[in-house]
Formats: sequence, structure tokens, C-alpha cells
Amino acid sequence: MPLIAKYPTTCGVCSAPISPGEEISAVGRRWAHGSCVTGPTRVTGSARRAVPEPMPAAAGALEVWTDGACSGNPGPGGWAWATADGRQASGGAPATTNQRMEIQAALEAVRALDGPLVVVSDSTYVVNCFRDAWWRGWLTRDWVNSGKKPVANRDLWEPLITAVRDRADISFRWVKGHSGDRMNDLVDQLAVEAAQALRPASQPGRPPA
Repeated sequence: MPLIAKYPTTCGVCSAPISPGEEISAVGRRWAHGSCVTGPTRVTGSARRAVPEPMPAAAGALEVWTDGACSGNPGPGGWAWATADGRQASGGAPATTNQRMEIQAALEAVRALDGPLVVVSDSTYVVNCFRDAWWRGWLTRDWVNSGKKPVANRDLWEPLITAVRDRADISFRWVKGHSGDRMNDLVDQLAVEAAQALRPASQPGRPPA
């Protein structure tokens, strides 16, 4: 039988909230959404870390890397996307969260680029929404999650999900952050710079990815 959360907490994989009543799984000494650990896993020390399986990609799909960064919760944040052929964009918001910036980055990429796409993200929150079709349950329940709470960040999820459904040529692929992937490092840098541009002068420093 699946484990069910009794108390609110934060997912140890995607960092999204876990609400009472949601299915959960153990990840090392932390809890995670059951859907975040349904894919193949690898072991690092005592921690069991989810590695999302890739989605099938459309023929000739363009890869676009996306990332978000934020300092504080909420705080100044930035988003960015880039392709290997040199196209890129970035932006930010003065009071936001890292989760919102991760979704915003994917949304901006999908809006800007035509044709088949593979959105490459180090956010399991973004990738698993489409890999595991979380969005289908959200729509069926009228934007209520499995814990019977309103879906967080609906204002960003809704246009992204609509675009992905309408086009039917977009897939998502997870990449481990800060692991030497040149394009992942690039969009991380662009997102951090966008966030820093919105940071008050009295708050110097690099926001966390």
C-alpha cells in the first residue's frame, strides 16, 4: 500500500509542497511525492535520488535548455532559456520563487520557439509534470491537486500546459544541475544574472540556483 502524508512538508526531490493526503515515498531521510520517485533511481550514499526517464521526442526536435534562479522565498528571481545555435533570452521578477522561475523559463522558451522542441531542465518539478502527466489530474479535478488543495502556480502552469497540449510536439528531458552540462551552466548563469539585476544594492551576492 502507498504511504500517505499526514502532515504538510516539502518534497525532497522537486522541492514543491507536499500536502496531507498525498502519496509519498522515502528519499534518504526525507519524504518526496510518490510520482517523483517512480522512475529509475540511483544511489548516492544513503540517499535514493530519482532520475526521470526521458520522454519520446518528435523527429528533428530542437533542444532548448531552461533554468530559474531566486534569492529568498519570495525574492528577486530570474529565468533563462538558450539553444545550442546561440538563441537565448532571460528575464526576471522582483518578488518570486525558484519554482515559478523554473516554470516561467519553460513557458518563455515554448512561446519563443516554433516547431518540435525538447525542453531540457534540471527541475523535476517541471519535467515530471509532463513526464508523469500530473497536468491531466489537475485538469480533471479543476486545478485541484491530489491533496485537494489548489494547484500552486496555476497562472504559469495553465498557459504552459495549454501550449504543450495544443502543439503536441514538445517533450521534456531532465538534466542534473551543475554537472558539467555546458548549456545547463549557461542558462543557470543567465538566470542568476537576471535575478541579480533585480536585487537591491544592499543585498549583494549570488542567488541560489
